[in-house]
Order: sequence, then C-alpha cells, then structure tokens
Amino acid sequence: MTSTLPPDAPYRITVVCLGNICRSPMGEVVLRHRLDQAGLGARVVVDSAGTGDWHIGHDADPRARATLDTHGYVHDRRARQITPNWFFEIDLVLAMDAANYADLERLIERSGQAPQLRMFRSYDPTLADLDPTDARLDVPDPYYGGPEGFVEVLHMLERAADGIVDELARQLS
Repeated sequence: MTSTLPPDAPYRITVVCLGNICRSPMGEVVLRHRLDQAGLGARVVVDSAGTGDWHIGHDADPRARATLDTHGYVHDRRARQITPNWFFEIDLVLAMDAANYADLERLIERSGQAPQLRMFRSYDPTLADLDPTDARLDVPDPYYGGPEGFVEVLHMLERAADGIVDELARQLS
C-alpha cells in the first residue's frame, strides 16, 4: 500500500460493493472501528460507495444496520455511487466481489489515476495467498437472503479488516 497523496494527508480507503447498502457500508464501519481500536483512526479515512446508482441517498439495508447494532458497531451513512473523479483522492480501493473489481478497474482506467485496487477479503490471512480472481475472495451479497447472511458477511469483513489494520500499522509506523 503506497499513498499517492502528500505525506501529511491521511491515507484514504474506499470500500465498494454494488449498491452501497449492504456489504460496503458494513465493511466501512468494521474497518473504521478496527482502525480506531488500533490507534490509527486519525491517520486513515475510510468511506464506502457502490458501483450502481439506484440506492443513492438511501440508508443501509435494515438487516445490515441490525447486524451492526447487534455486534456493537456505530453507523450512520447514506448510499453513494463511486465515479472516476473519486480516484484523485483514494489510496486504496477495496472491492467486495469480482464483478465490482472489474467495474472498478474500468473506472480507474477512465480516471487516469492509479490507486491500489484489492479485494477486501485478500487481507484475510487464511485467503492471502489466493489469486486476485479466485472466487473465494468474494464477499457474498446477502441482500436476497435472510439475516444470517449478514452475520456471515460481518464475520468475513472482521477477519479481513484485521489484516488490513495489521498491514497499515506496519506501513504507517
């Protein structure tokens, strides 16, 4: 992870899924919480967005909010859509699945910028050796399932967030 911003600027991460109402807002909240716990919250800015536009301005899915609440995470956000001009101020883009990764590659190319693009779960220590295109790195979209899918996603995000924090702690120390 290398920053393209001035040395005194915070490191900026954007977590991206399709609609920005389930996986990416959960990833944003979990990662921000873990960074705060590690004392890195003031040095790293985390936000989230979707590649699609149909949920812009909406709250996160009620099941995502309930899962975060049940597990003690604080959240308050509205869905947004990522566009090529965002990449001027992003160091690391974290995709939730291969389709979002491919969409982000195209958006980054259109932007002319070069933020690092990774799959969120590639930071999970048990998955770190997988090829970036390996389907096991996908965070499944829980939207069409029940509440248990949101809990499963939360646990996936927590494991990967710990890996992200470990790497940033080494990088920013």
